[in-house]
Amino acid sequence: MRVETVQLKGYTTLGVGGPAELWTVETPEDLKEAAQAPYRVLGNGSNLLVSDQGVPERVIKLGGVFTAWDLNLTPRNGAYITGWIGAGAMLPLLVQEAARKGLSGLEGLLGIPATVGGAVRMNAGTRYGEIADALEVVEVFHDGQLRHYRPEELGFAYRTSHLPPGGIVTRVRFRLTPSTPKAVREKMALVDQARKGQPKKKSAGCAFKNPPGDSAGRLIDVHGLKGLREGQAMVSLEHGNFIVNLGGATARDVWRLVQRIRSVIPLELEWEVWGVIE
Repeated sequence: MRVETVQLKGYTTLGVGGPAELWTVETPEDLKEAAQAPYRVLGNGSNLLVSDQGVPERVIKLGGVFTAWDLNLTPRNGAYITGWIGAGAMLPLLVQEAARKGLSGLEGLLGIPATVGGAVRMNAGTRYGEIADALEVVEVFHDGQLRHYRPEELGFAYRTSHLPPGGIVTRVRFRLTPSTPKAVREKMALVDQARKGQPKKKSAGCAFKNPPGDSAGRLIDVHGLKGLREGQAMVSLEHGNFIVNLGGATARDVWRLVQRIRSVIPLELEWEVWGVIE
């Protein structure tokens, strides 16, 4: 286990965030020790806005055994189940490896820059599927114990889940379908095409949840809010539902921009917000 004080802007895809004590845990024993005080859990730092003042809680990041995966399939009750996949594993690498092996079920998650655990917590996905669709079992650490849950026990819905309070996803098993690399990559090409136009600059992913029957990006576009700026934070010119860091944005810049957008359109934030932003 490694404990260090870091600036969280170096650990978020948006590139903002102040100081915190980072605990990188490598075993279940490390995790139990780290969880003895108030904590937050950091995945890949996407879908996250962190205060410029940082956070007082320990920040736990999963490494070691929590980054391992086993994509070998085992038949079970008419389905095919993977081995255990660590919650600290990077989802984009897993999606590509499944494609290489010709395993279908994760194609809709292409391009999501998250760890497996972070993707489970927010039920990450695209119009082509959510991670909950492929889950067989989720292992969660809470109250000092590792417990197993079926997906239907965790209340998955659009960009949300209902894990036990303080629960940390540690491992999952997926239900995948044997296919061919060619067939899987053809499906992935459709997902990739749908994601064209997303910005290349630093961002935290989609800022707002899509309202029922509509698109947050479309609404921001038709209200003429693309290009709106606060300091070094800007509504992307390429996709209205992305706020990008032009090079030196602060959490305050980003938050003020969020509030300006919401003063025009009543949208629900998709990001998780850590700390107090004034």
